[in-house]
Amino acid sequence: MRFIIPFTFFLLLISFGTADAQQSQPLKLWYKKPATQWEEALPIGNGALAAMIYGGVATEQIQFNEETLWTGEPRSYAHKGASAHLATIRKLLDEGKQKEAEALANAEFMSQPMRQMAYQAFGDIYIDMPGHAKFSNYKRELDLATATAKVSYEANGVGYSREAFASFPAKTIYYRLNANQKGKLNFSVRVDAIHAKKEINTTENELMLEVYVENGVLSGIARVKVTTDGQLKSSDGKLTVANATSATLMLSAATTYVDYQHVNGNPAAKTAEILRNAPAFEPARKEYLADYQQLFNRFYLDLPQKANAALPTDERLSSFKTNPDDPALLALYVQYARYLLIASSRPGTHPANLQGKWNHKLNPSWDSKYTVNINTEMNYWPAEMTNLSECHEPLFAMLKDLSKTGAEVAKEHYNANGWLVHHNTDVWRGAAPINASNHGIWVTGGAWLSLHLWEHYRFTQDKEFLKNTAYPLMKGAATFFLDFLVKDPKSGFLISSPSNSPENGGLVAGPTMDHQIIRALFKACAESAAILNTDKDFAEKLKNTSAQIAPNHIGKHGQLQEWMTDIDDTTSHHRHVSHLWGVYPGEEITPRATPDLTKAAMKSLQYRGDDGTGWSLAWKINYWARFLDGEHAYTMIRKLFTPVYDAGQKMSGGGSYPNLFDAHPPFQIDGNFGGAAGILETLVQSHLNELDILPALPKALPDGHLKGLCARGGFEISMEWKQERLTGLNILSKAGNVCKIRYGSKTISVPTTKGKTYRFDGNLVLLK
Repeated sequence: MRFIIPFTFFLLLISFGTADAQQSQPLKLWYKKPATQWEEALPIGNGALAAMIYGGVATEQIQFNEETLWTGEPRSYAHKGASAHLATIRKLLDEGKQKEAEALANAEFMSQPMRQMAYQAFGDIYIDMPGHAKFSNYKRELDLATATAKVSYEANGVGYSREAFASFPAKTIYYRLNANQKGKLNFSVRVDAIHAKKEINTTENELMLEVYVENGVLSGIARVKVTTDGQLKSSDGKLTVANATSATLMLSAATTYVDYQHVNGNPAAKTAEILRNAPAFEPARKEYLADYQQLFNRFYLDLPQKANAALPTDERLSSFKTNPDDPALLALYVQYARYLLIASSRPGTHPANLQGKWNHKLNPSWDSKYTVNINTEMNYWPAEMTNLSECHEPLFAMLKDLSKTGAEVAKEHYNANGWLVHHNTDVWRGAAPINASNHGIWVTGGAWLSLHLWEHYRFTQDKEFLKNTAYPLMKGAATFFLDFLVKDPKSGFLISSPSNSPENGGLVAGPTMDHQIIRALFKACAESAAILNTDKDFAEKLKNTSAQIAPNHIGKHGQLQEWMTDIDDTTSHHRHVSHLWGVYPGEEITPRATPDLTKAAMKSLQYRGDDGTGWSLAWKINYWARFLDGEHAYTMIRKLFTPVYDAGQKMSGGGSYPNLFDAHPPFQIDGNFGGAAGILETLVQSHLNELDILPALPKALPDGHLKGLCARGGFEISMEWKQERLTGLNILSKAGNVCKIRYGSKTISVPTTKGKTYRFDGNLVLLK
């Protein structure tokens, strides 16, 4: 019987590829009360500036950040002469003297200074509304479709509304206040900061806040300009608006940071110029919407709305714990992650750090820097897949810096060519091992980051990017490991030593994760060289060396071994499951090609358990999706959505805050990005040179449709499914490659033409 496409799908086909297709469900986070803590406030950002909108009534708070306000100063973190101790450290590890090796490394091999620097909060804007202590009909929301935070309420018989957005084109945050009766808007605005050293100045229409980093050389200036149709005056360090109907606050901020080597910027001139050139509110809104929506509207995920979809977001999150039949919440979560990536990582800005760009402390957890043994990479897992390839660019820009600082570390610490990064970096591009040798000496941070360059090419098929950006950086990272790998005296294999398995088990020789990453890097470099028709001898050396690296091993408990020795603790529930990197984001362990290793990897994950911190839960969603187990993946989604604050009470363990920020706890943005990637891995996978459609669909998601999902090979997918069955599929070929498609037990291969869309029914029959 020939499959007939439902009329609704034909309508969907019409919208595929358009820039303005909107979801049937509202993409909003909303609440019935103001935020009482930072983790309830709503985030906006333009890549460089970020703000948290509390939605207070009598007093509104807008806490803001500027991405370059960090402690520290330009410096080399490399430990001069550290390489003189490398052979001894390796020998001690070979002899089983781990503690001695760690002690020597702590004394002679670590970064100088031992710690990297911290990302800092900038300041706060406060808006005081006299006579608004009593109010009704309150609502605050974050509209993802327009990237706008809104507040509305009634007080003294007057309706008040506010809206805030962060404009990338204008480099400015806008906050507008309105009253629905003429002349009824009265308020004062002031600025402050938690920095010990600060200065506040006012002019007739502007507040200026200058802050000075206590443990470093940077300072920053923020300006708040106020325009209104009412009366505006300056007194007592604040601006007061009276008898207005509307008013707009415009925020710009900058620091003396120029780049990781220079700190001679002029934030006073820069912020003044930004506000001088910034459009008024309405033109700015039109400009920023066009800029934002050309990114956001590329992708569409529609999952059915159930009863809980009508609840405020905090109540909806709480209800999901006991009633997880809320598919639309998953769609909202995925789109929220896309919103956060657009808001924290735009071309020309720095990459998203441990908290994106949102931070309200001077000493945030883990310094809110770049932890590159999972967290920074996880931030970018959904970038290519969700059609936000440009948002990946700040990470690539940072890699160019790290290839320089990392080359110095390679020489000083390992007497090696090429470059590397250990498990953390910061705005000063530190590449040396920090904190302590038992977890800080991990050599494959730069290698893993380099694979993001390769992934960008695999999705986009951009050969100019591969030639000019990706391959040179990847080659440098691979060159380091050609010099660094040593022969294990026991097995005869090449191994990574010294290193560790993040962040478990201390300093060791030959952690499984390292070997998986290095093999993947060598493979990517060799394939790149072939595509570019260059470096044939180098590519052959990579292939030969890769074959000599210690392989994955299955241990006595049936587990995938984390180390060369079979010492895995089956009772450990450690949050890191690093040795499964080859499952995700790697691809050397797969159910079809390596069933025995897959079984062992699953056993390892089962031993670690389903609990964990927020980002750990997110990684496990991806693992179970790659294991093609949609039900277990959904179990992990439920855990990621566990409310950390429930009915006002703080709960234990990882999950989500009321504003859907990922809770380690505390807040880390990686879980938002990793969770979104995991949800989409249940719907489409493309890592094995084929498009695997609905490979791990959970029973909780029987119906849905999406558009604009990107896949490796240069393809863009739009599809619909009903009652757990594919009902229609569109594939846009952006590079003209052969497209191999898998759905269940059926596979087909279709030659494609660049720019052409191919339509299939639910049985993969090509439609004319």
